[in-house]
Amino acid sequence: MIIGDRLRALREEKKFSQGDIEKRTGLLRCYISRVENGHTVPAIETLEKMARALEVPLYQLFYDGEEPPELPNLPKRKSADDIVWGSSGKEARLLNKFRRLMGRIEEPDRRLLLYMAQKMATR
Repeated sequence: MIIGDRLRALREEKKFSQGDIEKRTGLLRCYISRVENGHTVPAIETLEKMARALEVPLYQLFYDGEEPPELPNLPKRKSADDIVWGSSGKEARLLNKFRRLMGRIEEPDRRLLLYMAQKMATR
């Protein structure tokens, strides 16, 4: 499926002209024509504007059915926040305790502890 063909079909189905889409999106009519004729590949932000102008959900620009496609049953991936040390569990409690204790000591002692931690980390 060519995205330009799909955009044209949806536009014609809604009985919108390219001028109507121009007014609704702020995109130039010549640009809309270039997209529909396959001369230009629009960015995702542009596709979002066009989907709003055509009053359809974004997935319908890529999918022909009436209902959204079934999502495959993929294993859940861990995000970067889940992988970071101290983001959950015992590590988070230890880090929180350390933060509270560091707030109660004087600045020179904090710098000394930081220096010691840096030395230990480079071993």
